[in-house]
Amino acid sequence: MPALAPREFEFLGMRAVVASPRMLETLELAGRVARTNATVLIHGESGCGKEVVARSLHQLSLRCNRPWVDVSCGALPEHLMESELFGYEKGAFSGAAAAKPGLFELAHLGTLFLDEVGELEPKMQVKLLRVLDSTPYYRLGGTRKITVDVRVLAATNADLELAVAAGRFRRDLYHRLSQMTLRVPPLRERPEDILALAAHFLTLHDGSMSFTGDALDALCRYPWPGNVRELRNIVTRAAILSRDGIICRNDLGFAPALVPAPLSVSSALVPGPESIEPSPNLDAIERQAILNVLGQTDGHRQRAAELLGISRRTLSRKLRQYRLDDQCPEETHAARNWSQGSVVSGKTA
Repeated sequence: MPALAPREFEFLGMRAVVASPRMLETLELAGRVARTNATVLIHGESGCGKEVVARSLHQLSLRCNRPWVDVSCGALPEHLMESELFGYEKGAFSGAAAAKPGLFELAHLGTLFLDEVGELEPKMQVKLLRVLDSTPYYRLGGTRKITVDVRVLAATNADLELAVAAGRFRRDLYHRLSQMTLRVPPLRERPEDILALAAHFLTLHDGSMSFTGDALDALCRYPWPGNVRELRNIVTRAAILSRDGIICRNDLGFAPALVPAPLSVSSALVPGPESIEPSPNLDAIERQAILNVLGQTDGHRQRAAELLGISRRTLSRKLRQYRLDDQCPEETHAARNWSQGSVVSGKTA
């Protein structure tokens, strides 16, 4: 069966290149869900395209001409998250020189996107649930209740059902957020998208450049623990380092152990029985990817989190999960130099 020609979409200024049937099905389902007011929980690994799906839900909805507001729940501590979501009045706390509306107010009649919703602290989960149940709320330090009409979309790379079972996430909030659940497949399950996105990112850098066959094989066989963000970084870095405008397998910089033996691109796109191999353990891939990136950044956790496309808080949680805290010191001398600007390192969005 021939591969589908890549299709390009743009949702609220974010471009998506899609060639895989699975991702096209996800976007088609999102288009149907968009016409409702259901709260949607978008689940998928970090960097796999959850925000693209969320933006498509807003752009294709009846609220498309109303505000779109997004916030990462893992990027701010609890006390700042509360003031961001619900706002505050002048004098509510030290430094509150003027009143500030919260993100719920700013998103009135539109859409509020809560990324990394699994990172919310328990107290914030209670307050969010009350607002989702259409209960009026106060700004911090306020005396007047505020009522908003907001459609909430949430995204997470965590298994919230396990978090509920472990007591880390409220069951009632989980059910309130997941009136409809959309799963975004990881890049390794969308081999058609790997080649389409790699070609797209290479064109963005230099339209005259190209990949060799062995480079395309390596791209298809790599497990992509960092998904689309990692793919963009690797293609951009390879394009910068290439000397003759042709990117070969060695230019990609993959660790040999993480790339299985070469396989033809056609069989990678349409695997036959003889090409199916057991998938590597996902936890092992994620653990190794974290170690690799921390090695590249010389232990600088903030920089490593940026390269992995996750928050620093999520990285710290992963280090505890895989018992890597003792193996990965907080910061080395070189990392301190990096943070002070004496080490130059490029960043690719």
